[in-house]
Amino acid sequence: MTETTPIPTTLFCYLHPDRETSLRCKRCERPICPSCAVRTPTGYLCKECVRQHQKVFNTALWYDYLIGMGTTFTLSLVAGGLLSLIAGFAGFFMFFIAAGVAGGVGVFISNVVLRVTGKRRSRPLFIACAAGVALGAIPIVLFLLLTGNMYALISLGIYTFVATSTVYARLAGIQL
Repeated sequence: MTETTPIPTTLFCYLHPDRETSLRCKRCERPICPSCAVRTPTGYLCKECVRQHQKVFNTALWYDYLIGMGTTFTLSLVAGGLLSLIAGFAGFFMFFIAAGVAGGVGVFISNVVLRVTGKRRSRPLFIACAAGVALGAIPIVLFLLLTGNMYALISLGIYTFVATSTVYARLAGIQL
């Protein structure tokens, strides 16, 4: 008996026919070169399969962007107003108070947004909600610039930075 070994066939990337490869997409089995391969925890996928897979997780509806941004804008406006009001009394210590309070306010705002949007998700929704937090602080910043209260202005800057990043991280599911 003679053993016959299969003749290896050379695979070429489906997007780049001039590139040899030994990789295949684990979902559609098409040959892909390393520049077309997207590494996932369970293997390599082609970019087209990754896009199809991501559509499953983007569940936000068109009105979620309006509701999310409006909610974050309103809550940030109220929280920033209260913070700037307190800043007039606390002076220098307000910087530390602002940093501590902003994280909690960011968590509260993100929890409210998750509730009003029905926990629907998409990256543009997360960005819109984070922008709503920053935009909610702008009217107060303009008022503080007119009054010249620098402690409150710096405290509001700290609040805006911390609360905006907290809201984005919580909505996007980033674990710190």
